Amino acid sequence: MRAGAVRETPRRVVVTGCGAVTPVGPDIPSLWQALLSGRSGIDTVTGFDTTGLSVTIAGEVRDFDPLVFMPKRAVRRLDPFAQYALAAAVQAVDSSGLTMPMSRPDRLGVLIGSGYGAEKTIIAATEALIADGPRGVSPYFAVSGGIDSAAVEVAMRFGAQGPSGAMSTACATGATCIGDAARMIATDMADVVIAGASDDCLTKVDMAATERTGVLSRRNDDPAGASRPFDLGRDGFVMSAGAGVVVLEEAGHAMRRGADILAEVVGYAATTDAYHLTSPDPEGRGLQRAMRLALSDADTDVSAIDYINAHATGTAGGDRVEIVALREVFGDRLAKIPTTSVKSVLGHMMGAASAVDLIVTVEAMRTGTVPPTTNCPDPEDPELNFVTQEAERREIRTAMSNSFGFGGHNAVLVVRSFDGR
Repeated sequence: MRAGAVRETPRRVVVTGCGAVTPVGPDIPSLWQALLSGRSGIDTVTGFDTTGLSVTIAGEVRDFDPLVFMPKRAVRRLDPFAQYALAAAVQAVDSSGLTMPMSRPDRLGVLIGSGYGAEKTIIAATEALIADGPRGVSPYFAVSGGIDSAAVEVAMRFGAQGPSGAMSTACATGATCIGDAARMIATDMADVVIAGASDDCLTKVDMAATERTGVLSRRNDDPAGASRPFDLGRDGFVMSAGAGVVVLEEAGHAMRRGADILAEVVGYAATTDAYHLTSPDPEGRGLQRAMRLALSDADTDVSAIDYINAHATGTAGGDRVEIVALREVFGDRLAKIPTTSVKSVLGHMMGAASAVDLIVTVEAMRTGTVPPTTNCPDPEDPELNFVTQEAERREIRTAMSNSFGFGGHNAVLVVRSFDGR
């Protein structure tokens, strides 16, 4: 196996807690209910003036009270992306049953990334500098304006003294952080890692820049129907905000404390297309390689996969490339595997998307329920099972979650039901 592979040591890595803040609600129950019912979190933008923009819809986080999760002083200094991350981390730790602070805080790590970081804080600081000069800039900006501010806040909240930091691999960020966190545990750098990603780049400048690339849906008159992964009527993705965080533990550590183990992380791989700034390799070779490497890391093959959580965002090129890559890797077996995209309900949560995708994959395994791909009445590949009507009941023992992003980043996670040994 490759150096650093998760299964290269006997230390197994399990998921014991999950937390999320999304456009459909501030927690896991609201997320899961919306996915099963097809209730969209996409609507007309209210958070900023959209005058002059061609795109006026997004998946904003609306029903979120940060004071439920953190003190007022933290709210004042933190960018929304970091607030979402801290809230999701609090949920994940609470659901894991871990007692904080841990008896060995040096064995607790944090790895929480972001595609964009503290965008709103950066914009506000720039505007303050222009309007009021240097004294108008808050001293908090020095620590709250960085992409690592969410990881720092989570580490301080739980007293983590092990490795901590932030990574950014565009839309694959969440999967990258979770995969690398699993390797930290597998290689004995930590016993527990709080891992995931968060983003809130719903600003006028980011919306303007992204719409100019031509990748955003302009279905402004039908927000709920705008995000259409795998559907021939798709016209681009919908930008969204939110966070997804998991608690990863060394299996023995989790079992000794009687934790409820949700799943085991058995495979992870990351590759780079090195092809184009925003478009994937047309043959999906980087994604193919990532899937094959992740399966190898899991010491399994395509015959074991019961569910695929696809990256599919609703862009013509991206969805098509993912189908090509999946067909190359899975062959005839692909038609028998439910393959869905939750971005049809959530929109594209950017760096946080792949963390939430992994959480949804774990929940699908835990409940034996595959969430549907909504807004897909005319699938590009009708031979495949995109679960376009309603949730599908199915036993899921092993599942794959795919992610790729601008810059050619690819990250794939494989999770399995924990066998208790």
